[in-house]
Amino acid sequence: MSVLVFVSMTPLGKGESVSKYVAKVVDIVDKSGLPYVLTPMGTIIEGESWDEVMEVLKKGFEELKRECSRISITMKIDYREGKSGRISAKVQSVQQKLGREIKTLKGKS
Repeated sequence: MSVLVFVSMTPLGKGESVSKYVAKVVDIVDKSGLPYVLTPMGTIIEGESWDEVMEVLKKGFEELKRECSRISITMKIDYREGKSGRISAKVQSVQQKLGREIKTLKGKS
């Protein structure tokens, strides 16, 4: 099974630039060992189970909560039984159908 989650955790009321807070959450994601891709608008994380991914997101939320009294979270979740490695395979599938490489972000997979 594979769970792909696109997540954006944004502290509110902390000014225009929130990268120092984003970096704290990305550090937790990175240390989790799960495959992920950081994008300008959020992070995509892949895990073998719902609980595995949600535990990482919970840790990120708890870290932000220490300094932020208001947090906006956007998530999009794609569960698929019997598949793994989709964080890169989905992009490769589109490239194969186009017959060429397309612009992608370089990330862990």
